[in-house]
Amino acid sequence: MTFKFLYDFSILTQAIDKAITGSMSPFWAMITEMTIIGVLILAFYAVVGLYLVYAERKVCAFMQNRVGPNRVGPWGFFQTIADLIKLLMKELIPIKAADKLLFNIAPFIVIIAGFMAIAAVPFAKGLHAVDFNIGVFYVMAVSSIGVIGILLAGWSSNNKYSLIGAMRSGAQIVSYELSVGMSLITIVILAGSMQLSTIVEGQHDLWFIFKGHVPAIIAFIVFLIAGTAETNRGPFDLAEAESELTAGFHVEYSGIKFAFFFLAEYMNMFIVASIAATVFLGGWMPFHIPGLEGFNHVMDYIPPFLWYFVKTAFVIFLMMWFKWTFPRLRIDQLLTLEWKYLLPINLFNILLMALMVLMGWYF
Repeated sequence: MTFKFLYDFSILTQAIDKAITGSMSPFWAMITEMTIIGVLILAFYAVVGLYLVYAERKVCAFMQNRVGPNRVGPWGFFQTIADLIKLLMKELIPIKAADKLLFNIAPFIVIIAGFMAIAAVPFAKGLHAVDFNIGVFYVMAVSSIGVIGILLAGWSSNNKYSLIGAMRSGAQIVSYELSVGMSLITIVILAGSMQLSTIVEGQHDLWFIFKGHVPAIIAFIVFLIAGTAETNRGPFDLAEAESELTAGFHVEYSGIKFAFFFLAEYMNMFIVASIAATVFLGGWMPFHIPGLEGFNHVMDYIPPFLWYFVKTAFVIFLMMWFKWTFPRLRIDQLLTLEWKYLLPINLFNILLMALMVLMGWYF
């Protein structure tokens, strides 16, 4: 029995779809299925966001030789839940001179962008909300919507620190989106498809980071750097530089609205790590070594969603390691890194990968 038949969640999802469509009209069946998927994604979003806040505190403590949260619950596991309750109970402070409509809409735009992006991520075979044939393009497009919420938040707050933070974030995200897109295009050339499920299945024998030789490794490194910058995380967190801008674009937000921005940052990190794991590290595919059939057969029995989460957690750890190791860059250094170094490397790397695929020099 190979991985093609083990843990195939499409059988489960099709059975649920058949049960729902058989018991109600097509319209209400569609509404019911959309509601179920929406609630599941919402719950997943909240749980993963809370866990990542806890994980970052523990990783930060480990890097700084501290203990981290250790009071609320075993090993401080419920600390982030206590923080969430505190934020929910905080007063929503109205800003007198703010543009109230845009000020209130901005956090929702940031959150919605994350929801739309995570819907396309394949957690296992047949376990994803949508499976577009232009999945890579879709994820790049919807993830870039979040910058609109950040710009609106900074401008509508009527605060100079918020505005400066929003302008920095806009310049940073627009710049580094080029490198994120080009590093993904490098793998799209190797895979021959933009559909995420097809890209994952193309790595059943060997992950693309190994199959693609040097160009794939370069693309992975560039994607990690650019993805970290695009999520406004250290050492690229110029939009929220506390020493310069207090809290940056969300300095005027409080309560649940601030929690939305806080949660969106961690979920954006999770989405970037998920795409890296899916495109470069085989997604839910097990680790296979060509020629070792016994070893490969054993790897097939490990659940695919476990492979996916382990790979995603590994990439998230790398991004946290970056933040707590390197000092914050200046804004000019940030943009110089992208336009003078990463962009030319990416352009050359795309040509190198195209030549390699054309000549058949990959595994």
